[in-house]
Amino acid sequence: MNEKTYRVLEYNKILELLQSEAASVITKKAVAEMKPSLDVYLIQELLAETTEAVSVIMRKGALPLGSFYDIKNSIYQADKGSSLTMKQLLEILYNLQVVRNASTFLKSDLPELPIIKGLAEVLSVQKRLEDDIDRCIISEDEMADAASTELKNIRRSILRQNEAIRTKINQILNSADNRTILQDAIVTMRQGRYVVPVKQEHKARFSGIVHDQSSTGATLFIEPQAVVNLNNELRELELAEKVEIERILAELSASVAEVSQQLLNNQDILLKLDFIFAKGRLSVKLKGAAPTINTEGALRIKDGRHPLIHKDKVVPISIEIGKRFNTLVITGPNTGGKTVTLKTVGLFALMTQSGLHVPAGYGTEMPVFQKVFADIGDEQSIEQSLSTFSSHMKNIVDLVNNSGKETLVLVDELGAGTDPTEGAALAISILEHLRDKGVKTIATTHYTELKKYAIATKGVENASMEFDVETLSPTYRLSIGTPGKSNAFEISEKLGLKPVVIRHARGMLENGDIEFEEVITTIEQDRKLAESERDEAILMNLEMKKQKEQFDKERAKMEEQKEKILSKAREEARDMLREAKELADQVQKELRELEKQQNSGDRNKRYEDARRKLRETSDKYREKIVTAENPNPVRADELKIGDRVKVLSLDQKGNVLTLPDDKNELMVQVGLLKINANLDNISIIQDGTKKKENKTSRYGTLYRSKVQNISMSINVRGSILDDALMDVDKYLDDAYIAGLKEVTIIHGRGEGILREGIHQLLKHHKHVSKYRKGAYNEGGDGVTVVELK
Repeated sequence: MNEKTYRVLEYNKILELLQSEAASVITKKAVAEMKPSLDVYLIQELLAETTEAVSVIMRKGALPLGSFYDIKNSIYQADKGSSLTMKQLLEILYNLQVVRNASTFLKSDLPELPIIKGLAEVLSVQKRLEDDIDRCIISEDEMADAASTELKNIRRSILRQNEAIRTKINQILNSADNRTILQDAIVTMRQGRYVVPVKQEHKARFSGIVHDQSSTGATLFIEPQAVVNLNNELRELELAEKVEIERILAELSASVAEVSQQLLNNQDILLKLDFIFAKGRLSVKLKGAAPTINTEGALRIKDGRHPLIHKDKVVPISIEIGKRFNTLVITGPNTGGKTVTLKTVGLFALMTQSGLHVPAGYGTEMPVFQKVFADIGDEQSIEQSLSTFSSHMKNIVDLVNNSGKETLVLVDELGAGTDPTEGAALAISILEHLRDKGVKTIATTHYTELKKYAIATKGVENASMEFDVETLSPTYRLSIGTPGKSNAFEISEKLGLKPVVIRHARGMLENGDIEFEEVITTIEQDRKLAESERDEAILMNLEMKKQKEQFDKERAKMEEQKEKILSKAREEARDMLREAKELADQVQKELRELEKQQNSGDRNKRYEDARRKLRETSDKYREKIVTAENPNPVRADELKIGDRVKVLSLDQKGNVLTLPDDKNELMVQVGLLKINANLDNISIIQDGTKKKENKTSRYGTLYRSKVQNISMSINVRGSILDDALMDVDKYLDDAYIAGLKEVTIIHGRGEGILREGIHQLLKHHKHVSKYRKGAYNEGGDGVTVVELK
């Protein structure tokens, strides 16, 4: 790496972005000195640090560091036995608080973070020292009274002494004898002692010590003799206060020296953490991703965005090199994005090797380059009288002589600035030399000869920047595999150049060049068509996968519901059998007891009770039988004795024994059994098969039935969740068929189990447009209002 590469690729601007994310001044200094690493394992660790920081930021936010201080000099001073100032102790206090906050933050509610948690584990929280400094120091020049009992007592004495002095001086000021002597009735301080202003001409009449005079000499500032001793005592107290403060500072400094090594380690760890989280915050801001380090020298950028171009203007590029080919020749019109592509690749290499995430899609791979050379832009030197070509060639000489297998070379407009024929030949020779050395080279050019060279040479590939001739604007999309056109004739024609001039220009080209450009045009058209068809196929494939996933989910749901229904049915059947057996045993027992009874009245009563229990049990289980809906209702006048019918509730066939009565009840012979059935539960069978149904009539009847019978609400309060979900699902189907637009599900408040389960069903129900909690006048939390599609 060299400084020219950093300058051309604007690496320093990336460092400035990183500095803006750092919390401390010392971290910003460390960022300014950062250089890309050449060690694969170190780079992988640096990238892992950044990835961990991003995971913390996305989960809990950034680490609360703040602008901690560089306290190394203060620590060294304390180690030597010197007393620290209040300012130095406050800086140490702030760092101690940051360490404690960071330690607490990083030891709670975070995923597995080997690097960051490893650093957090060695942070040394010094709570006792933190509390002592916090208790003693108020500001950079003020110590708290609570620092020590002695200091507190001294300061109380100073307050009392000041009060005594003020009282004595007030007496002097208010004395009638002194009014003509004093310049003003005020008290001031000189050299730390209380004085009063006395007129020059009356100094002999006022007993005291002169400390100062006014600029005109008309006023003398005299300490009254009456307060000299009081001032002396005050001065002694102030000296005592100073001595006590110095003692406390020395004591705190000694405490700092006792844990000096821990404090120095803390600062190093805080610096490291700040650096890591600055990288994490920059990654989040750039929407970056950690590139995979490719140890085989292959580079693959997927949807890479130049980090210094505004996110609303940058166009992502995808580029690869190092697998099928090591040399990439990019062609296309000016301002088409070729230079940005070169800078993006180079900057990604430097950022990756600095442990920074790159703004690209997942799947981006970067190798570790030992050297990166970039000859981009016009660096003409006036001082050295170098032309553009000479300036470029000087750079080319440097990179040709110093590049190797693990080198990335980026050259803009290779061979430009001189005779086109010679420039093209020289450019091909340079590319060939770099290819032989195994250098990863990306070069931009306008020369047709280089396009042909890339087509004919193994290990060299063409790429082009697309250009929309219709709008005369670049698309900035990079296409690998096809060379680009300069589009000079097309652009000139769009801009209004006369056709005769363009035809004349075309005629001056060699036939081979014209044919080559036409081939490029055809390839480009075929490529766009292939891409369009590929995208369409991808969309169709994704849609088919989506439909299959939906089908699999619905099938799994149906299987689950089926198993639940069967399980419930088996359970109910067992309950019915058990209750029927218990009832039969009970009735049998009572019948035996009835035979023994002589009293006919009691016997009849017990007999009627037994019949009532049988009837109640029969009615109970009759309600549980789900009668299938009759798709083709039968009228009474359609039946004749002997007709073959099907009893829907039993799903059994039989023959009519009696015609329907006034309640539409009739008797049917089913096998050896004679059963009573209702006309609504009967379907006529003709010629041994079920009567052919009219499909339109059937659905019309079903629709009329739903419209006439459907309610605007369903009440599932008290139901278990599975039963409630089945009932709500069927009700929504019925409501949808009936054409209802809004229905209400009454589930009650309770513990919220029914409400949550029903809401999960509504989220994915095919008939539901949206749903909401009931309003105050609709039932509140106890109901859910559903809008149907």
